[in-house]
Amino acid sequence: MRTLRIIMTAVALAFSATAFADEGMWMIQDINEALEKNMRARGLKLAANEIYNDEAPGTAVSDAVVSIGFYCTGSVISDQGLIITNHHCAYSNIAKLSTPEHNYLEEGFWAMTSEDEIPIEGEKVFFLKRVFDVTEEVKGLTKELRAAGKPCGMRKISSIMEERYNKATGLECILSGMWAGEKYYMSVYKTYTDLRLVAAPPQSIGYFGGNQDNWRWPRHNCDFTIYRIYEDGKPVTREKNLKISLKGYNPGSFTMVIGYPGKTDRYASSAEINFQEKVSLPVSNSIRGGQMGIIRKWMDADPEVRMKYSDWFFALSNVQENNDGMVKCYRRFWVKDEKIAQEREMQKWIDAAPNRKAMWETMIPDLEKAYSETESIERDKVFYRETMFRGTYINRYLMRAGNSSSLEKAKETLRQGLAETDARVEKELLEYACKEYFDNLESYYFGKFQNKMLDRFGSDYKAMTEYLWSRSVISSQERVDGINSIDEIKNDPLRRFLADTPITVFNERHGEAAKRQKANKLEKEYKKALYWMRLHKDVEQYPDANSTMRLSYGTVGGLQPNDGIVYNWYTTPAGILEKYDPSDHDYNLTTRQKTLLEKGKWGRWGFTLDGKRNSMIVDFMTDNDITGGNSGSPVLNAKGELIGLAFDGNLESLASDASYTEGYNKCINTDIRYVMWVLDKYAGMKRIIKELEFCR
Repeated sequence: MRTLRIIMTAVALAFSATAFADEGMWMIQDINEALEKNMRARGLKLAANEIYNDEAPGTAVSDAVVSIGFYCTGSVISDQGLIITNHHCAYSNIAKLSTPEHNYLEEGFWAMTSEDEIPIEGEKVFFLKRVFDVTEEVKGLTKELRAAGKPCGMRKISSIMEERYNKATGLECILSGMWAGEKYYMSVYKTYTDLRLVAAPPQSIGYFGGNQDNWRWPRHNCDFTIYRIYEDGKPVTREKNLKISLKGYNPGSFTMVIGYPGKTDRYASSAEINFQEKVSLPVSNSIRGGQMGIIRKWMDADPEVRMKYSDWFFALSNVQENNDGMVKCYRRFWVKDEKIAQEREMQKWIDAAPNRKAMWETMIPDLEKAYSETESIERDKVFYRETMFRGTYINRYLMRAGNSSSLEKAKETLRQGLAETDARVEKELLEYACKEYFDNLESYYFGKFQNKMLDRFGSDYKAMTEYLWSRSVISSQERVDGINSIDEIKNDPLRRFLADTPITVFNERHGEAAKRQKANKLEKEYKKALYWMRLHKDVEQYPDANSTMRLSYGTVGGLQPNDGIVYNWYTTPAGILEKYDPSDHDYNLTTRQKTLLEKGKWGRWGFTLDGKRNSMIVDFMTDNDITGGNSGSPVLNAKGELIGLAFDGNLESLASDASYTEGYNKCINTDIRYVMWVLDKYAGMKRIIKELEFCR
C-alpha cells in the first residue's frame, strides 16, 4: 500500500505543471490557441469562433446552451423555442404539477398540442450573450469605496457593478469572481420567465434504476425533459438551436460538453480536504443515510408518500451518495497526499523569492493549525444542521409560517406543509433527529425548552416526538384553521423545540467565529498563491466552477474501475429488460414500455452494429470533465451537433470536485437517438420531432 501511495504521489507531481489531457472546465470566452490546438488534435472540426463568438450573436454553438435557474443546463433544439434538459433537472417541477389524479412523475407527461403545454411557475432560463473581464473596474471601485469609508465587501461591489451593467445593457448581468478574487468577469444574459412543460417520460424511463443506480455504471436512463420558452405568449423563435446528429459515434470519437458547472474546489488545500474527509462529510453522510432509510421505507409502502417525498428523497440521496463517494475517493486516490505534494512545491516557490516570503512564508503551517482549532465545533455544527435545522421536511413550513407577514399567509404555508408531508414520516424523522442531536452533542448547546423535554422524557425520543407533535398546530387541518395569531405559531412547541438552539451558540463558544474566519481567510490566500505560482510557471489553468458557462472536451470510451474489471462504453435496451423487476419500484416498467423494448423495433433511431441496425444505444460514457450544474448539458460531436445529454458521473469520479483523476473521471450520457425513439415510438410526439433539425 505504501509503495502504491508513493507511486501515486509521484504521478501527481509529474502532472503538477500542466492540466491532464481531458481535465478542465474552461471558461467559454477563453478558448485560446493552445486549447483549440489540443481540441483539434482530439478531433474537433470547428473553429474557436464557432464555439463562442460575442461579436456575431447566434452563430456559435454556445448560443444555444442555457442555464436553467443556475442549477442545471439545457439547450435549444428547435427554432420554436424547445429546450431539452435532464428529467432529474425537471423533477421538482414535474412533482409540483403532479396530483393523485395526474401523477406525471409516474405516468409521464406529453403535450400533444401547444395548448396542452403547462406553464412552470417561478422558473427562469438564461442565455449568455457576452462575458468580459472587469477586474480593473472592480479593483478601482473597491479602492474608491474604501477611501470614502464606505462598505466595500463583495456583496456591495456586486450590487453596484451589476446595477451599472444592467442599466447599460438592458439585460441581466451577474458578476463572478475567479481564482479567489484575483480576476472578475461580468456575464450578460437574456432572461426568459415563461417556461412550459412539453414532454416528460415516466420515472420508469427518465429515472430508471432510481437511487440504486445513481453514480453507477452500467446505466439505462433516458434522462430527458423538454420545455418550451415563450415571450409575450408566443414561442421564442430568435435564439440559436442545435442540430441533432443521427450518425452516432465510436470509441475515441471527440466530444464536447458546454454547460454551467456549479462548484468545484480544485484549488483547495490539504487542510481543507482533511477537514472534509474526517469531520464534515462523514457526519452528514451518516445522518442523511438514516433519513433516507426512513423515507424510503414509507415510500415503498405507500404510493401517496412516494409522490409527496420523491423530490426531497431524490435531492437527499443525490447529495448523500455524492458525499459518501467523495470520502471514499479521497482515500482511494490519496487526494490529501496530492495536495501535500502541491504544498511542498509551493513552499519551495515561496521561499525562492523575498517578496513571496514576506507575504506567505508561514501560510501553509498557519492554515493547518487554523483548521485543527475549529474541527471539534465544526463537527458539532454539522450534527445541528442535519438534525434540528433540516432533519425534518415540516421544519421549513413551521419556520416560514412563523415569519410570515400576515396570518393568512402563515396559514396558507402551514396548509401547504400538511398537503406536502405525511405525519408518519415526519414523526419518525423527528424521532431520529432527536436521537442524533441529543446523543452526540454536549448539553452546552441545548436550549431551555429542549432541556425541559429531556428532563421530562430522557432518552425516550419516541414519547418526546409524540408529545411535541400532538401539541403542534401542524398536527391537523383543524388546528391550522383555528389559529388566531402568528404568535401562536411562534410559540408552537414543535417550532420552539426545533429553533431552541441558535447557530450563535456554536459561533460564540471558544471564539469559534473568529477562528473559522481566520481559517477561511488563510484558505482564500492559499488559493491566490496557487494561482500566482501556476501563472509564474506558465501553467494553463482554469478557475474553479462557479455556475458560469464552461467548456470541457474529451472522447467516447469505457472504464476500468478496478483491477480485472472492464466496462463497455455503451448500454442497450437489453440491460433494461435484464434489470426489470416488477416488485422493485426503481426497476419496474410500464406495460407499454416493456412491450416496445421486447419488440425491438428501433427504426431510424437504431444503432448500426456489424452493418445491421439491430440495436439501440441507451447511455454512453465519455471522459468530459463535469460536475453538478452540468446536468442536462448538451454532449456535442466534432461538428458541434447534439449526440447526447450529460446526466451523471461515476462512483470513481466523486473526488473530482477537489481533484481530477485521469482515467477514472467519466461523464455518463443519454444517447439523443434513444430520446427520439421514446418521443416517437413510446409517446407518439410526431409534432415535436417535426420541429427538430437532423443531420447525418
